[in-house]
Amino acid sequence: MTVVKTIEYKNDKEFHEALIKEVLSAYPEKTGKKRAKHLSVTNDGASDCGVKSNIKSIPGVMSVRGCAYAGAKGVVWGPVKDMVHISHGPVGCGHYSWSQRRNYYVGTTGVDSFGTMQFTSDFQEKDIVFGGDKKLRKVIDEIEELFPLNRGISVMSECPVGLIGDDIESVSREKGEEIGKPVVPVRCEGFRGVSQSLGHHIANDAVRDWVMGKNEHPEFESTPYDVVVIGDYNIGGDCWSSRKILEEMGLRVIAQWTGDSTLAELEIAPKAKLNLIHCYRSMNYISRHMEEKYGTPWFEFNFFGPSRIEASIRAIAEFFDDTIKEKAEQTIAKYRPLADAVIARYKPRLEGKKVMLFVGGLRPRHMINAYEDLGMEIVGAGYEFAHKDDYQRTMDYVKDGTLIYDDVTGYELEKFVQKIRPDLVGSGIKEKYSTQKAGIPFRQMHSWDYSGPYHGYDGFAVFARDMDMAVNSPTWGLTKVPWATAEATPTEA
Repeated sequence: MTVVKTIEYKNDKEFHEALIKEVLSAYPEKTGKKRAKHLSVTNDGASDCGVKSNIKSIPGVMSVRGCAYAGAKGVVWGPVKDMVHISHGPVGCGHYSWSQRRNYYVGTTGVDSFGTMQFTSDFQEKDIVFGGDKKLRKVIDEIEELFPLNRGISVMSECPVGLIGDDIESVSREKGEEIGKPVVPVRCEGFRGVSQSLGHHIANDAVRDWVMGKNEHPEFESTPYDVVVIGDYNIGGDCWSSRKILEEMGLRVIAQWTGDSTLAELEIAPKAKLNLIHCYRSMNYISRHMEEKYGTPWFEFNFFGPSRIEASIRAIAEFFDDTIKEKAEQTIAKYRPLADAVIARYKPRLEGKKVMLFVGGLRPRHMINAYEDLGMEIVGAGYEFAHKDDYQRTMDYVKDGTLIYDDVTGYELEKFVQKIRPDLVGSGIKEKYSTQKAGIPFRQMHSWDYSGPYHGYDGFAVFARDMDMAVNSPTWGLTKVPWATAEATPTEA
C-alpha cells in the first residue's frame, strides 16, 4: 500500500520551474534537452518568454498539431461558402476535415452554399500509379453539372498528390477557362512545413495569386468606413457577434474572412479602408500583402471579454473620424450594463478559479482577459503551432510566473494538469476526455464545445455561462481518480 503524496500548488515562478524539471526528467537526455526549449515560465516585464516554437515535433513524442492541409482546407478555404472545395486525394483526409469547425453560414446547402458538404477525388491505387489529373478534370465536370450555382472551385491537394507530382496548377487553369469560373489550386499537401501554420500561409498565397485582382467589381461603391474582418471563421456565430458591434460603431463590414464569406468578398477586400485581423496566426500574411500592395492598414483586435472589447473598440475608432469615435463610446455605454450584469452573476461563482489553456491560433492570449473579467486566474498557456511573434504578443496578457508550453506533448500536459490540478482546462478534442477522466472540468476551445458565440458582448454572456457550467457541475464530485484515494497504485501521483 502506498499513500499518495500531495504538495500544495503555488502559482509562482519557483513551483512552475520545478515542475518543468520534474517533467523533463522522465525523458531520455537528448529528448529532454530538446523539449526543455519549448517549456518556460514568464518573467515580469520580459517581452519574450524564451520558448522555441515553429519547430518540427520530435518523432515518437505525441503532438496534437494539425498538418498543412488542415490549415489550408480546414481553416482558411473551407468556410468560403459559395465555392466547392475539393479534397484532392484519398477520402480519409477529406472526411477528417469535413464539417469539423462549426463555421456557421447563411445560405441553402447544395444550392448556393457548400460549407458542410464534402467533395473528394477519392484517390485509389491506380491514381497513385497513373496520376490523378484525369480524375480531377472529371470531378470538376461533375461538380459543374450537379451544382451549377457554385461561384468557383478550390483544389486542396493531399499528401499523395505532392508525392507523385501531379500538376494541379495546369489542370486548374485549363478547367477555369473552360467553365468560366475561378479554379484555385492550393498546394497544401499535409507533409509540407512544421504544422498547419504553413497551410495558413499557403492558403493566403493562393488568395493573393489566384483571387485578388482577377475581378475588380466596378459596381462596388466605396465609403470612408469600409472595413474587412479577417481571420474570423464564424465558429458558433462569432463573426456575426463581432460584426454587430462594428456596424453599431458606424462602420461597414464589406467582407469577413472566411466565416460565412463568399468569393466576391475575397475579391473586394482590397477596397477596404482598414483590415481588422482576429486570428493573427492564420491571416497576417495576406494582411501584410494588402498593406504593401494596396496601402490598406491592418489592426489586430480582440473581442473576447468586455475589458478587451472596450479597448479594441476605442483603438479601431482611432483609425477614423470623430463621428466613429463618438459612436464607439455610445456602443460601449450601451453594452456595459449587459457586461456588468454577466460579471455580477458569474464572478462570485468563478472568482479565484485556476485555468490552463492549450489551443491553436490566437486563443491562449486573446481569451485570458475574458477569464480575468470573471475573476479567474490563468496559470498556464500554450499554443499548438505558434511562432515567436505569437509568444511575444502573449507577454502583454499573462502575469509573471505563468507556465508557458509550446507544442506540449500528451505526457507533459497530463503531468502539468495532475500537479497543478486546475479548476478548468481549455484545449482541443484530443485532450478533452483524458482530462475529464482525471476529474478536471474541461471546455473544448477550438469549436466552443458545440456552443457559442464567444466573441463580442453577446458572446461574453454565453462564455460566462459555459465556464460556470463546466467548473461548477456536480459531476466532478462523483469522479474518482487514482491519486485522490488514500490507497493508490505503487506509482506515486
